[in-house]
Formats: sequence, C-alpha cells, structure tokens
Amino acid sequence: MELLQTAEFWLGLLKIIWINIILSGDNAVVIALAARSLPPDQQKKAVLFGSGAAVVLRIALTLVAVQLLAMPYLQIVGGALLLWIGTQLLAEDGEDEGEEKEYGSLMAAVRTILIADLVMSLDNVIAVAAAAKGSMLLLILGLAISIPLVIFGSTLMIRLMERFPVVVTFGAALIGWVGGETIVSDQVLAPLVQNAHWLHQAGPALGAALVLLLGRWLQQGQAPEDTPAP
Repeated sequence: MELLQTAEFWLGLLKIIWINIILSGDNAVVIALAARSLPPDQQKKAVLFGSGAAVVLRIALTLVAVQLLAMPYLQIVGGALLLWIGTQLLAEDGEDEGEEKEYGSLMAAVRTILIADLVMSLDNVIAVAAAAKGSMLLLILGLAISIPLVIFGSTLMIRLMERFPVVVTFGAALIGWVGGETIVSDQVLAPLVQNAHWLHQAGPALGAALVLLLGRWLQQGQAPEDTPAP
C-alpha cells in the first residue's frame, strides 16, 4: 500500500497510460479492419476478445521483449506477416461491394488481431517496460486501463469505415507502413540502415505501397468472378 502512496508510482502509471494511448492507434485500426468483416452482432465480441487478448499478450511480451528483439530475422518475419495481413484485409474490402456481403468468422478475425498485435507490440512493450521500471503492478494496471481506450478506438474506427470506405485504404496502408518499419528495424539490417539512412524512411513507405498495390490487385482479380458470364 505504501507503493500506491508515492508520487513516483502515480507518475509511472500516467506515463504507461499515455504511452498506450499513443501506441494503441495502430492496434485499434487492425481490430476494426478485422472486425468489420463480421456480422454486426459479432463485431462487439471481436473487439472485446481482440482488445482483451491483445493487452494480455502485451503483458506477456514485456517480460521477454528485449530477448525477442535480439533474435535475428524475427522482425523481418513479423514485418512480412503484417504486410500479408494488410494485403488480405484490403483485398477482403473488395468483396463488400457486391449486393450480398459475405461475412467472415469470429475466430478468424480474432486470430488476425492477435497475430498483428503480436508483431506490432514487440517495439511498443519496450517503452512500457521502461516506464514501469520493473514494477509488475504498474505494468498490469497501466495496460488494464488501456483496454477501454483500445475498445473505444476500435468501435469508432468500425463506424468510420462503414461511413467512409476510404478509411479502410488508409488503415491497410498504416499496417503496411508498420510492417515495412518492422522489417528495416531488424538487427540483421542494422549495418545497412546505418550506412543508408534513407532506408529508415523508405522501408515504411515501401511497405504501405506494397500493401495498397497487392490489395487492389487482388480486388481486381476477384471482380470478374462476380460478373455473370454472357
């Protein structure tokens, strides 16, 4: 109880909450993109399950984040996964343009959310762990408080995507951006990035462009199937 009465504790808690507010934006986008393919009655379940599981995952990742980031090629693989997820989510958006919308499954949406959050959280949890300064209580409290923020952000993004379809494109591009950024952050590429600083900016941009190009290409490949043969 003495810990709760110290200014250092509350300052650390505020730092963690603020970090999560800043870093939860991309997670909210992923959750919204994955959940929007579900029937309306299952969207809330996907947001709740995805947000809760994502926060629990972050707590677990914080304990091993430094060791994980030291593993070569891990961020390259993780970044490639994000590029694939962004491409698939954008391609699925093209399926909504027909007269009848085909809904996805709840488990598939939650699985997509968890995979994306696993990769996105590798860098983020280091900042949270630094603010917690080894206090597991601070870590759990800060992340638990961030759950409503992620849920609110995801729900808002779903509504925006339904009203303004172009938001889906921006969301997929954001996932591609994070994917490219993750790839160029791998320690194997560190010497190359240090010698060519432009790669640090070009990597995320190329990731976003790749997701948009492949996603639109897959959309066009699906279009003829919806057109009745003469």
